[in-house]
Amino acid sequence: MAPKTNAKLSGTDLVHADDEFHGPEVAPSLSVSTTFRAPNPLDGPPGEPDVWNPTRHIYSRYTQNVSTRAERVLSKINDGYAITFSSGLAASYAALVYFKPKRVAITAGYHGCHATIDVYKRSRNTELPIVGIDDDFQPGDLCWLETPLNPTGEARDIKYYADKVHAAGGWLLVDSTFAPPPIQYPFKWGADIVMHSGTKYFGGHSDLLCGVLVAPTLEKWKELWHVRTFLGNMMGSLESWLLLRSLRTLHLRVPRQSDNAYGLAQWLSKAAGGKAHDGIPAGVIETVWHSSLQGVDARGFDPKTQLEGGWNPTFAIFMTKEKYAALLPHSLKFFIPATSLGGVESLIEQRVHSDPGADPRLIRISVGVEDLEDLKNDLRRAFQEIVKHPKAKL
Repeated sequence: MAPKTNAKLSGTDLVHADDEFHGPEVAPSLSVSTTFRAPNPLDGPPGEPDVWNPTRHIYSRYTQNVSTRAERVLSKINDGYAITFSSGLAASYAALVYFKPKRVAITAGYHGCHATIDVYKRSRNTELPIVGIDDDFQPGDLCWLETPLNPTGEARDIKYYADKVHAAGGWLLVDSTFAPPPIQYPFKWGADIVMHSGTKYFGGHSDLLCGVLVAPTLEKWKELWHVRTFLGNMMGSLESWLLLRSLRTLHLRVPRQSDNAYGLAQWLSKAAGGKAHDGIPAGVIETVWHSSLQGVDARGFDPKTQLEGGWNPTFAIFMTKEKYAALLPHSLKFFIPATSLGGVESLIEQRVHSDPGADPRLIRISVGVEDLEDLKNDLRRAFQEIVKHPKAKL
């Protein structure tokens, strides 16, 4: 499978979707004010504030200029109505409050979302049962579908789970963090709400925390706005400004990261099963996971159909030895040994350090915008070094 491209993500939209909120400045101004001057009644009745399309601001917990602009851009590129939160997990919690599910169906994925669901349980007087996404659904169920999956980068069939949960009278939330536009558009496949940790690809520079929920209608967006306003988990002014700045180049960053990840995953997969390949020593890599390596499943789901704009830029490899997994992140020049993903710089981590439930041989790789051959050469050299390292013999 060759790398894929899609022209749907428009640079013009990313730069100009918020033009209606422009002031005289070219670059948006950063306002740190929490409160705003009230209109003088002698100038006429101020009218009810429009929180979606504000002409004035009252208090920054409600609206402020830069976050409104960022949400307008996010709405345009996600084919819906986007609202921002202070982090991805803040958005996760708000989604639970919004849906108020009778049960949550969730299988694997980001451990942080599982922990947020546990915290949400404390606010209920009744038990919140947790079931798997392949169990039978019931009315009032929320199917929490993360796709592509953290940390492996494998894709799940959104339409299949949408049809299944809707037939039972439930809802589908799709966590599309690993596949931002232009890679995946979950509303096309039946999602009721789309979630992103905007910290990752929307931010793209490892310098802000952000969560995003995208609703299909303005009415539902206003419900989410009410939830956010009175949970109090909106983004700060600086983070909103950083987010808006970052969104301008999303169409340049993500396709590059996608192509790089595809190239690395295909190359590394040739060494899976402990084989030697192109300078990668034998006996190092056991498994490589990535959506481009999945193929068509028994139900006929082909990830390349759903991932219409490219392959996810984050994936995982499974080393043959725990020591190899411990040494690899610290044997590289261009990959930074750190958690998180989505930034312009490539990151690599032994996943157990941030997810205690992970196998210590599992390595997650977030691919940046560097030159592909430089990344290959860096990994090739590091693989050769770790097999010779004295600690690798232990």
